[in-house]
Amino acid sequence: MPKKRHQFKYSKPPSVAPASLSLSSPSQPSQSGSSEHHDRSVNELLADLRRTTVSSSTGSNSSSFSAATAPSVPPTLRHILQLPEPPAIAPRRPQRRDLHGRRLPPGPPPPRSWISLSQSRHATPFSSLPEDDEHGHIRHWALPGAYAPAEGSLVDLTLRHMALDWTQQRDWNRFYVYTLPSRLRSALLALVSEIYAPGVSLMDLKLVLSGPSESELTEYGLDPIDVPVLNSDVFSLDLTGSLGKSLTLKELHGFLFGPKKAIAPADDAVQDSWDSPAPIVGPAHLVPNLTHLSLAINPGSTPPVSWKQLLSLAGKLTQLTQLSLAGWPEPSLTPNAKFAKVTSPTTGRSVQYGGTGPYSHVLDGDWTEAILVLKRLSRLLYSLEYLDLTGCGDWIRALREKSDGEFRLDLVDWTGDWGKITTLRLNSGYALADNSSKAQVLRFADWIDEATAVERHVRIQRSGQGRSITVERDSLSETAQAIVNRERLTNLLIIFSMPY
Repeated sequence: MPKKRHQFKYSKPPSVAPASLSLSSPSQPSQSGSSEHHDRSVNELLADLRRTTVSSSTGSNSSSFSAATAPSVPPTLRHILQLPEPPAIAPRRPQRRDLHGRRLPPGPPPPRSWISLSQSRHATPFSSLPEDDEHGHIRHWALPGAYAPAEGSLVDLTLRHMALDWTQQRDWNRFYVYTLPSRLRSALLALVSEIYAPGVSLMDLKLVLSGPSESELTEYGLDPIDVPVLNSDVFSLDLTGSLGKSLTLKELHGFLFGPKKAIAPADDAVQDSWDSPAPIVGPAHLVPNLTHLSLAINPGSTPPVSWKQLLSLAGKLTQLTQLSLAGWPEPSLTPNAKFAKVTSPTTGRSVQYGGTGPYSHVLDGDWTEAILVLKRLSRLLYSLEYLDLTGCGDWIRALREKSDGEFRLDLVDWTGDWGKITTLRLNSGYALADNSSKAQVLRFADWIDEATAVERHVRIQRSGQGRSITVERDSLSETAQAIVNRERLTNLLIIFSMPY
């Protein structure tokens, strides 16, 4: 049966308005012009409107646009053909740059509150060189390889805000801080130690690295924490500025390893011998993979740090590869006995009680105790690759000196024990101001010369064997160098002019 074919009466409406809607205008000269005007489609009307807008807006720049699009002519041909000179190219929009000449990111500038937050108000300033009897803040360098969020990033701003408000954060977020990723916890401790005025305390270390106490976890129905597993990927611990202020080495040693505990044998266990002592559990490594440790302090910190406690701690941190002892005093096991003397019962004469006296380095040139302490430290920390001794310019001479021991010479071994060290930082931590005195300039120059002598000593001792070493040290400006040269020349002339 054939299909029925319907012819639709209506089709797609035309794009041109019907004649019944046309408006008569007195400005139109004739009816034919009006019909031509309305015969154009909507797209043609829009294109004509765009063309009119562009031509009106660029009418003033039409000459420059045509000149820019016209083909260029070499200067020689232009002179022969007597063509006019082309107009100068419009200057480019100046680029936004900061005070250091770097290009700023596009968009509006950041709020002032962000900028003030990113600049630490409590950070240790790079102060000028103090006088001989004064101690100031020194500049500290971060350990290489330790994680630190990009400056100005969201993570950096968040952690800095937490560090500034650490008094509230450690109370309100005590059940959440220890759940952060390990690298964020390390960065948070470093910022708290740098920004928070009281510094990192033992309670803060426990909260960030081991979480709340077991009683608190049980009270709120939380599972116990397996601390060694929690800190298995914690590699850096930055306590710059906290040691000697809110934390001691003894507290740190007890927290990281804890006391040894004896295991009581079971009642049905058979012992091999009655004389055998009870088994002892070794210290539990709270941070088993710790490789970066910063114990930097500011000179003159109270109470002073102890080298004896450092040697005790170093015996259990043999895996350290980066260590910072910036600002530490001269190596001594009895620093409080520097001015003490005892009377010998045999001879009746008074002798120095400690290993180092008040004039041992200046007059006698005796560095025996410092060399022995550094030698013991090097034997314990034989995996070191980076050592920071910023601010220790008064005693870095012990790194290259020798002392007479029992049938041998005692010295720091840079080929065996510390043969892996490739970077040794011996900066002063201070900056010379424009109005620095002559004594300050000379003292600064002595530190630089001593760092240079240590570098030369290490290179000679290794004599091309093992790893090469880089010694980071300060440098003198031309003005300061001229002062040093003039003063040293004057001293030489005085020495040569003296009668024999």
